Amino acid sequence: MMTYLDCWISVATALLSQALAGEPELSESLPKPLAAGAFGFAATIAGDEEGRFSVVLDPAVLDSPLVGEGMDQRAGWGELLREIADSAGGELLAKTGKKCRVEKFEETAGESKVSRAFQLRTGERAWTILVRDEVRAPKAVAHPAASSTHAAPAGAVPPASTAGAGQGQGVALSPGVELLLDVELEAALRFGCREMPLGEILELGPGDVVQLDRHVSDPVDLIVGDKIVARGEVVLVNGNFGLRVTEVAAPRKRLESIRCLF
Repeated sequence: MMTYLDCWISVATALLSQALAGEPELSESLPKPLAAGAFGFAATIAGDEEGRFSVVLDPAVLDSPLVGEGMDQRAGWGELLREIADSAGGELLAKTGKKCRVEKFEETAGESKVSRAFQLRTGERAWTILVRDEVRAPKAVAHPAASSTHAAPAGAVPPASTAGAGQGQGVALSPGVELLLDVELEAALRFGCREMPLGEILELGPGDVVQLDRHVSDPVDLIVGDKIVARGEVVLVNGNFGLRVTEVAAPRKRLESIRCLF
């Protein structure tokens, strides 16, 4: 199902190329910290999808007259991003029938968490644009049960025990495993991989690009030992890379990653 973010990317890709000097191209990239002075704008979205949608720009973008010679570049970017936010709502309506509008639009400082990262490039110049998407369909309100004393229907599965929460998410751990819970393990992020002939590896040099088997929008893997224990999105946390977990392996599968300790 198409989301507000999908529509924003579609509109921004077309409109930035048309409205900015030099017809720059917008493409997805890996997130990276922005220099001091980064600025941005946040839209509060209301309707069938609601939440906050913010865009933060590389401060170096103000050094180029992309929004027009003699223009206030900061104000011009605000007007352009407001137009993109409004148009994204219109595209969402046209493609999905969902109605949403920009209820509030304001300037904001840099964001500590990032949903997607983009690069705006024209000629030899390139600038980073970071997006934080918190726009979601409103959650349905669950109605309370008529009576807490009603018997469970036949065949109902009892709720999982919460014993051992934080230690395997409710999975009973043997005494031997519990002794290892404070052991520190090295975890690594894997963005993708590729098989290469030894000859190509030996010929690699500075500036060469190795294309991986994973699209920039695909989740990255969190690896412990040789096992994938979780997947998620790359974010920025206080200037450092981080991982927002979207998928996690079953607890017993995660325990397999430390089998070398036994």
